[in-house]
Amino acid sequence: MVRLTTGLLLCAACATAAPPNIPRPGDGLQQVIVDPSTLKPQPAPRALRGRFLHITDIHPDPFYKSHSDPTDLCHSGKGQAGRYGAEQTDCDTPINLVNATFKWIKDNLKDEIDFVIWTGDSARHDNDERLPRSDSQVLKLNQLIVENFVDTFGKPDNIDDPDPTNDFVVPIVPTFGNNDILPHNIFTPGPNKWTRAYLKVWDRFVPQAQRHSFARGGWFFTEVIPNKLAVFSLNTLYFFDSNSAVDGCDLKSEPGYEHMEWLRIQLQFLRMRGMKAILIGHVPPARTDSKQNWDESCYQKYTLWLRQYRDVIITSIFGHMNIDHFMFQDVKDLKYPFKIKGINDRSDPAKRGRPQSSDNTFTISAKAQYLNELRSGWSELPAPPAGTISDSSMGDGDPDGAYKKSAGVNKELEKYLKAIGGPWAERFSLSLVSPSVVPNFFPTLRVIEYNITGLENDHPAEGPIGEPGEIFDIDLLEGTNIEHDDDDEEEEDDKETDSDNGAHEAKKKHRKGKKKKKKPKKPSFPVPKPPSKTSPPGPGFSPQPLSLLSLTQYYANLTQIHKQIRSDQNHKHDPEKHFKYKVEYTTNNDKYYQMKDLTLRSWLDLAERMGRHSLKIKDQAEDPELVEQPQHETESTDEVDGRPTTQKVKNRLWKEFVKRAFVHTKPDEEIDQDFG
Repeated sequence: MVRLTTGLLLCAACATAAPPNIPRPGDGLQQVIVDPSTLKPQPAPRALRGRFLHITDIHPDPFYKSHSDPTDLCHSGKGQAGRYGAEQTDCDTPINLVNATFKWIKDNLKDEIDFVIWTGDSARHDNDERLPRSDSQVLKLNQLIVENFVDTFGKPDNIDDPDPTNDFVVPIVPTFGNNDILPHNIFTPGPNKWTRAYLKVWDRFVPQAQRHSFARGGWFFTEVIPNKLAVFSLNTLYFFDSNSAVDGCDLKSEPGYEHMEWLRIQLQFLRMRGMKAILIGHVPPARTDSKQNWDESCYQKYTLWLRQYRDVIITSIFGHMNIDHFMFQDVKDLKYPFKIKGINDRSDPAKRGRPQSSDNTFTISAKAQYLNELRSGWSELPAPPAGTISDSSMGDGDPDGAYKKSAGVNKELEKYLKAIGGPWAERFSLSLVSPSVVPNFFPTLRVIEYNITGLENDHPAEGPIGEPGEIFDIDLLEGTNIEHDDDDEEEEDDKETDSDNGAHEAKKKHRKGKKKKKKPKKPSFPVPKPPSKTSPPGPGFSPQPLSLLSLTQYYANLTQIHKQIRSDQNHKHDPEKHFKYKVEYTTNNDKYYQMKDLTLRSWLDLAERMGRHSLKIKDQAEDPELVEQPQHETESTDEVDGRPTTQKVKNRLWKEFVKRAFVHTKPDEEIDQDFG
């Protein structure tokens, strides 16, 4: 087992005078040729369990010292820094916590999951001027995490054989974090020293057929369930607004543009193969008045890509922000000045001020402002009419029929469904953000359950596989490039202006000549086509195989763990016996969230309910624990359970969401003060 001690890691981390061992261009790019006679027989592939693990923002710190001062980043002094970390501080993760976390995963999750997504930041922060980071230190800390994965999920008989692609019992998919490079945030166009270095560090994870494209930009995909499900590792640093080395996704000369083109081609390739995809990255596309993580041009393209490939993409998953939450990408935020097939609504360019985007400004108060802004946006979501079905069960198995039937019965319901993009809410896309292992709050892990009905004969991939689609594939190009129809554009414009014709008829009579209609603008990039009209909704919208069913959030309550260690007379002999992750919450049968699954309608319903600042008692859940002390109103004498129905109560659901966002570290008084 990999149990690297702090002393050994300090020796490695302090060796900053020696130049980093960065591979030269071309190193590691050759196809691995293996003599079959050297390989051992492999066991039969294991069956799918229907779960996968998300781990993010580990931030191991070999300089962490127990009993040091958290105000000195747990590097010196005397204070309350515990064996497994200093929760709710700016200290990074001690090696003890790294080892204990992977041991817990090995003992409790290893045999219950099908693949792992690992969304970056596996080096310490560059936040102590007394201990500056170096290239070699960053790479060695990432290698440390790789070795922990080897110890946890590795096949002991295969680790040392000549083939690096058969080492794990399940696929592991990494991605770049903004602290996995130096200086942090700054990732230059590739190929660069970091893409070449991580090709070596991650040689067990990147498919052989994609090593050249990874070296070029740090992106790849791997089929975690062969011919069924692929996970795309996005290099979000090329979208990150804090990366001053690049300039968005509009210019063909920019790596962000190339990255989006690669993603478009590969998603079309998967559509042609009938496969589905999960997109992962480090920096999420947060976008509120005070916080915007991505360059706007990248956000626009990503939102468009999610919309057009909604039959392929199940969801997007990120880390970086440390708080447990989710966000929508709304098709109505698209501001392109040209018509896009499958998107009817066009609106004028957004009049938004420049949001804060500095990665260094996301303090606790900034997090509170950000979450409140998310809620403000959710308060404007369309609300289902009273007494109607408000979850994704609407129209199971027959969406068109359900829509027409509901529309005929209830005009308000018809209006609501139209506002959200139909019975499956296809106006929106979803991004999930998990909290971190580094104990800014408490360390966390996330396990997501997905539907494996009909996949009884499938199994997790036995190695990193994924043959990419190529841009020179003419069939692929014909399947993605939009045919821009000027006549359709003019016809739509005519329809939009019919109501104005009468009002302006008198003025038109006095015009000497008829103005020629302006030719509609055409896109400056290939725009993906939407799904076929005969295609059913994708697994992100309609319950079906590969749809997400529930998530379970685990956390290690370091306050309790350290208290137990201190009170144990024999803790010096076995302090590890007190360390464990436990369930913080699960969306399965959750009395707060009440989500039947994790399809888009379920998240939309949750967000809309949280957006309400107060609820009538009759609209609250029946569980009395969900109802806070009411603020009495005496407008009605109708009673439910002895209480006036017009009494309003605080939105307990929102308060619970905030508790979970901060991993149950924020006291009720602070929540009431900061979040209403």
